[in-house]
Amino acid sequence: MPNSPISSLNRPKIDFLVVLGILGAFIFFLGFALLLPVGIDLIYAENTWHSFLISAAIAFIAGGILWWLFKPTEEIRIREGFMVVALTWITLSLVGALPFVISGILPSYTDAVFETMSGLTTTGSTILGGTTSTGFQNPEIESLPHSFLFWRSLAQWLGGMGIIVLSLAILPLLGIGGMQLFQAESPGPTADKLTPRVQETAKLLWVVYLALTALEFMLLWLHPSMNWFDALNHAFTSLASGGFSTKNASIAAFDSVYIDVIITLFMFLSGVNFAMHFRLFKGDLGTFFNNRETRFYTIVTGIGILIITFSLWYFDGRTLLEALRYGSFQVVAIITTTGFVTDDYELWYTFGASVLLLFFFTGASAGSTSGGLKMVRWMILIRNLGREIKQIIHPRAIIPIRIGDHVIEPSIQRTVLSFFILYIVLFGFGVILISLFGYDLISSIGASISALGNVGPAWGEFGPTDNFAPLPYAAKWVLIIFMMIGRLELFTVIILFSPSFWKQ
Repeated sequence: MPNSPISSLNRPKIDFLVVLGILGAFIFFLGFALLLPVGIDLIYAENTWHSFLISAAIAFIAGGILWWLFKPTEEIRIREGFMVVALTWITLSLVGALPFVISGILPSYTDAVFETMSGLTTTGSTILGGTTSTGFQNPEIESLPHSFLFWRSLAQWLGGMGIIVLSLAILPLLGIGGMQLFQAESPGPTADKLTPRVQETAKLLWVVYLALTALEFMLLWLHPSMNWFDALNHAFTSLASGGFSTKNASIAAFDSVYIDVIITLFMFLSGVNFAMHFRLFKGDLGTFFNNRETRFYTIVTGIGILIITFSLWYFDGRTLLEALRYGSFQVVAIITTTGFVTDDYELWYTFGASVLLLFFFTGASAGSTSGGLKMVRWMILIRNLGREIKQIIHPRAIIPIRIGDHVIEPSIQRTVLSFFILYIVLFGFGVILISLFGYDLISSIGASISALGNVGPAWGEFGPTDNFAPLPYAAKWVLIIFMMIGRLELFTVIILFSPSFWKQ
């Protein structure tokens, strides 16, 4: 029987039945998430509930059968953990796209998967509001039923902290092999454990995530231009560093300094390691404010705000307060890879726009909901560069790389350098692939780094006022894979293509 105990000696190097069983559990969990938009539909009486109910039923049946047949009875191993994580994100995107297709809102399944993967990976790129390569006019964001607007935001919120981390927090049955899943899915160079048990760590992280989401929701709802629905959706997508909005013009639609400030603040907080938030909530101020990555992230963000504010004031003729308002919002939105928009940065003077483009390659802190390279990697790369310069001057000296009082082990240095090289290679590969479809260099660069860095808006034909609908379907699948690779920190997906992964 598939679910009978298997001797460790007789287990294959990769137990695909175990992978299918755990994958089934995640699909089953997605069914509960698909039921939540039904409640929104009942509130607004838009008669779209059947799309989500049918999709949830498919998830329950398919996931339940896989779990019942192949429920793991032994600890999963690291290779199986990597496979589970990589397959979970693509599978949940395929299932999560069903309501768009069943309802007829998006007749193209590729477009539906693109929108769903963009949500779950917290990228924020959209195909809504544009004309596809086949000539179909996708609906505008504001014309979507409320249930679908909510589903887009909920997908980002779930993907922000990680569906697998959430499942480890609430589903004890997935305690088997939990550490392998946690390490493979959690963003950043290392997964920060707050407690010895991964399930307790997952719960603590989600408590912090829920608390910050609730706080932002209440602060946004206080403003008269935001009803409870808009406030809830934007709280979801701000904390997730996602960027989906309920408005075609994104945050610019509200034209409120108060809302800009609140969302800027919570976007910045979403870019801080959530383990630091937990320690701050516990009253451990010293650990929070002495964390070197948090300091570096704050300094880089502050410098970026100063530069962009100066550029908007000096070159674009904005008042100082306007320059500070729009500059700070857009810098934080891009560094944290949230992707909200209050201004069309492609119309900025070249100096400011060029600086903003560089921030597409940063990302915020490891352990945050942000995508991108992450600040801690940049810290290690910069320290390594400084060490190499000193080594040239003092060739016999032994010069360790330190962050604070911690010496960075050579193995970590090699991993970070390898990650950076792979990131740049994949980015360049993405540029080449998109250019094959006839797009200019700036548009190809924008699409590639936006997907790989999970940023959302891009440049050229995919700028902040445009969308990704015109892309040919093959190009959309390229970006779908890039979004997943970027969300899972490259190695989790790339390792599956390594011959050594499949050897005994």
